[in-house]
Amino acid sequence: MSSFLRQAVGRQTFHIQQLLKKINTVRCITHQCLVHSGNIKPVSQNTTASELKVVDLRSDTITKPGPGMRKAMAAAEVGDDVYGEDPTVNELQKRCAELFGKESALFVPTGTMGNLLSILVHCDERGSEAIVGHKSHILLNEQGGIAQFAGVNPRTITNNTDGTFDLKELCKLIRPVNDVHQPRTKLICLENSHNFCGGIALPMQFLKEVWSIAQENDLKVHTDGARILNSAVALDIPVSEIMKYSDSVNMCFSKGLAAPVGSVIAGDKEFIDNALRLRKPLGGGLRQAGILAAAALYSLDHIVPRLGIDNDRATSIANAVKDIGSRVIHVPEYGVGTNMVMLEMIKPGLTAAEFSKRLMQVTDEEEKELGMSIGVRSVPIFPNVTRIVTHNDLDVEMVDVATKKIVYVIKEYEE
Repeated sequence: MSSFLRQAVGRQTFHIQQLLKKINTVRCITHQCLVHSGNIKPVSQNTTASELKVVDLRSDTITKPGPGMRKAMAAAEVGDDVYGEDPTVNELQKRCAELFGKESALFVPTGTMGNLLSILVHCDERGSEAIVGHKSHILLNEQGGIAQFAGVNPRTITNNTDGTFDLKELCKLIRPVNDVHQPRTKLICLENSHNFCGGIALPMQFLKEVWSIAQENDLKVHTDGARILNSAVALDIPVSEIMKYSDSVNMCFSKGLAAPVGSVIAGDKEFIDNALRLRKPLGGGLRQAGILAAAALYSLDHIVPRLGIDNDRATSIANAVKDIGSRVIHVPEYGVGTNMVMLEMIKPGLTAAEFSKRLMQVTDEEEKELGMSIGVRSVPIFPNVTRIVTHNDLDVEMVDVATKKIVYVIKEYEE
């Protein structure tokens, strides 16, 4: 090897060694230290992954089918649902129509598809307009699909902290019928419970007033009710009572109802007939879907009756945080409506991402005080708000240790 090549290889080796040193330094900081408020606190060196008790509160979508649900899926009677011949799907659709007090229902693969189908049916002219909340899932978390695929213009209205919006403003946003310069308003979209407004169940009086405005202006109302049954439990009324004030609804089985896949939309027969036709080009025609429908039926029978437990557990965690009286992190004034808790950062410079990261780290001092190593998984849904969600896969002990961890970390930031 020439001296030139030896020098080149030597320089390359040196650079690689320096890079590896930097990587190891970063790894050391990441895995052994907690950085917050200008302090570095070492993580316990005695804690192994198997000893760390992790409670996952990111979402109610992380649940896994239990033995009973799996057994129901395995035993499901099936047929070709595109031909309308799957008896389990047909039973589910009939049950859901009755549940919501509607004429018909349709099983669909996802909630995003359910909302898109509903809006496609109601806004049957490209270029028409749907009024949606500025914090709605339809606007923020479905990739603007109603514009992409339906050609529908989403017109935003500001959500209040409880998920409602100003009714006078709503009236102003409805387009004049005979102005050729403007799109036609066809639809008002609601979200109940409202995810980005803290999981709040929309007040019945608000629903009645929105419905009245819609009737006066010949508009339809669609409810994104991914967690509508959590709302019904929180309001202590049948979900059919809520649905009296909406032309259609989309509900997810894969969130609070703990099924692995699927949503359902419901409305009058004409609405569902049109949605069935549109489901096909959107790729939603399923064949032996009874295996999935069986999980949804199991949810209606076995998961729905316990939804109140999830709501209560969220309230319990929120109350523990409120009892601290923290000047750093608090539960917003709108509180807890269903199975979600929003933890708002009020200390300047503290971010939700930092707080969520800290919940998954353990210090020696913390392990000694709490008597165990606890990690809580959460989601920073806004720069200053961390969301936690209770769900079917939790038990009393998991809620208890998660609460201890959250309280400990909040108190730590007070120091």
